[in-house]
Amino acid sequence: MKHLLSFTLCCFITLSVSAQKEKKDKTEPESDPDSVGVVSERLQPTTLPLLLFDDNEKKEKKKKGKKKKKKNIFYGVKTKKGRIKSTFRNQVQYVFFFYTNEQRKSDPYIRDIYWYDVKDKVIRTKDFDASRGYLLHGPYEKVIDDKLIEEGHYYFGKRHGTWLSFNDKHVLQDKLHFSEGWPKDSRVTYYNRAENKIEKLTPIEYELKEGNFFHFYEDGQIAVTGEYRYGEKVGLWTEYWDSKSKVVRKREIQYQEVPFSKDFRPYIRAEWDKEGNLIYRKEGLGAN
Repeated sequence: MKHLLSFTLCCFITLSVSAQKEKKDKTEPESDPDSVGVVSERLQPTTLPLLLFDDNEKKEKKKKGKKKKKKNIFYGVKTKKGRIKSTFRNQVQYVFFFYTNEQRKSDPYIRDIYWYDVKDKVIRTKDFDASRGYLLHGPYEKVIDDKLIEEGHYYFGKRHGTWLSFNDKHVLQDKLHFSEGWPKDSRVTYYNRAENKIEKLTPIEYELKEGNFFHFYEDGQIAVTGEYRYGEKVGLWTEYWDSKSKVVRKREIQYQEVPFSKDFRPYIRAEWDKEGNLIYRKEGLGAN
């Protein structure tokens, strides 16, 4: 699906669960992450995002884009310029980028958030820590031996717009399109297209499933979350009960950690009832 999508989240449910009426098994330690299936410890993508198709908004952005650009200001945000130099096998690599000290909450729907680790002087894609770095924001270029290899833009740590990659003869090798971190080629299915009631969000890159997958119930609550790499299911996939009052895990299925792993069989890691009580855990899996 190659429509210009501008992803915004309609809302997130921050669940705060009061003292549970159910008695916990005294043999299970309080730190046991499986003891209660109710999702209340951290922010989860518990409701569907709203995909906007506002032509007027697009026209306004184009008008603003025609105005004279201010130095180091991208998407209305002031940035600083950064550079990382490294050498590998007698090749000198430069990475040029911009970053902002403005904070923006990480989107649970986006897998990779790019940020500059000031202490280690590297660009990371996971576990953003505002105490030691900044979100990438604005143009990005990678140059090896004075030859442009990759270029694109970031928007608060997320890949945005058109990304191009080249070989050492500057021949275009790949061209990808993103909208605030989400591949524009992603496949979206709906319960009701006219009302934008999303059923599934399947990320696509290079014509393969790549990234975080989401399945929603018709009322918008999350039903399934998981991750694809190179078209293969990886890591922990979680199913949720269709509960109106709270988000409760139903089942966790463990898939291979690395794509194309031989002799790996997916298995059910744990299950919970509708109230969040643990009813099954694979033997050998203790509390963390």
